[in-house]
Amino acid sequence: MRYLIALLFFLLGTNYTFGQIKFGIRTGISTSGSQYHDIDVFDKDGIKEFSMNVKNANYGIHGGLVIKIKKNSFVFQPEVLFNSNKVDYSITNNPPVVLDSILHEKYQYLDIPLFIGWQKGILKLNGGPVGHIYVANSSEIKEKIAGYQQRFKPLTLGWQVGFGLELWKFLVDFRYEGNFTKYGSHIEFFGKSYEFDKSPSRFLVSVGFLFGEKK
Repeated sequence: MRYLIALLFFLLGTNYTFGQIKFGIRTGISTSGSQYHDIDVFDKDGIKEFSMNVKNANYGIHGGLVIKIKKNSFVFQPEVLFNSNKVDYSITNNPPVVLDSILHEKYQYLDIPLFIGWQKGILKLNGGPVGHIYVANSSEIKEKIAGYQQRFKPLTLGWQVGFGLELWKFLVDFRYEGNFTKYGSHIEFFGKSYEFDKSPSRFLVSVGFLFGEKK
């Protein structure tokens, strides 16, 4: 990721090769694009404690800064966005009458997409890598279930592709995101790591405004 950031500063430092540089802000929502299977959690003696699944990946919100560098039809667009989302987990014991509840976790990340794209008129197509820098979280699971630990990686990587519209200084973007890590990779019970069998994906919709331009 540090090499990508270094590339960004290099491009900004050599902006005479580009037709224009614009700065702006962006905000939007996201929702999960995946369905997940149950994971079975066992205690230290190998006895099944309960099953766990994603009941609902609620809408997340994001917002932050945009830099758009454009020459002819080529666009390079790095962004720095604060992302917060909430996930509901279904916790079911065996038999279910003992424990059957919904517990919540909230996550905050700093997302850094680095887009390369093409623009013709108001239509823009783009895609590229995105880094997710872990910031903080809160968890009802940790509060209510013994043996639960969280092992968040400081940085995870993914990718986004999509299209957008640019009307004067206003931006509207629709994107799809995939990731290279499996969902729930932070979950650990009784010293054992768990994860769901799919990588997380989500759909993102955002609006923005370009408030500055340097030629």
